Amino acid sequence: MAYGAKPLGGPATLADIEALPEGVVGEIIDGTLYTHARPRAGHGHFEYKLHRELDDILQLSGEEPGGWWIMSEPGIRVGGSPEFIPDLAGWRRERVPLMPQGQWTDVPDWACEILSPSTRAYDTRIKRPFYARIGIKHLWFVDLDARTLTVSELREGRWMEMGVYSEEDDLIRAPPFEERDLRLGWLWKSIPPPG
Repeated sequence: MAYGAKPLGGPATLADIEALPEGVVGEIIDGTLYTHARPRAGHGHFEYKLHRELDDILQLSGEEPGGWWIMSEPGIRVGGSPEFIPDLAGWRRERVPLMPQGQWTDVPDWACEILSPSTRAYDTRIKRPFYARIGIKHLWFVDLDARTLTVSELREGRWMEMGVYSEEDDLIRAPPFEERDLRLGWLWKSIPPPG
C-alpha cells in the first residue's frame, strides 16, 4: 500500500501505534494506520525554530484577543482518527480558551507540515484532503528542499493558495497570522541549504 499504509484487517487503534518499533512514527487517518521514519535533523530544527518564532509573536500575547495555542506535534483525536499529528498546529484561544488536560479533540484552526522526502507524498495526497474534510481553515507547507512556504486557506471545502514565500522574503504577513510580522528570512538562515 502507498505512503506506508499498513493493512490491519480492521480500523486501526492507538494500540497499533503503540506497537510500532522505535523510530517509526504512526498516524491514523480515517481508520488507516500510516507509518514513516522519524524526520531528519533539518526538519526538526526548522520545526523548532518556526514554533519558537510563532510562540514569541502569538502565544505569549496572554489573554489578548487573537491569542493562540501553538503546539509542536500534538496528538489530535477527531472522528475516525484517534491519532493524527501535524508538525505544528494552532488553535485560536477565543475558540478553545483552555488547553486540554489530555489529547486535543478540537480541530485546529491552522496546521503546518514540513515536507521531507519520506513524507512529501503522504502530506500532500493523504493529509491535505483529510485536513480539508475535517475543516482546518489554514494550512502551511514548508518545503525545505525548495526553501518555500506555501500558505493555503480552506474556502468552500477547497484549498485556495494565498501565497508562496521563499528564502528571499525577509518579513512576511501570512494568514492566519497576518497581524504580526513573521521573520521568514531568519528561519531559513537557521538551516543549511540543501545539497
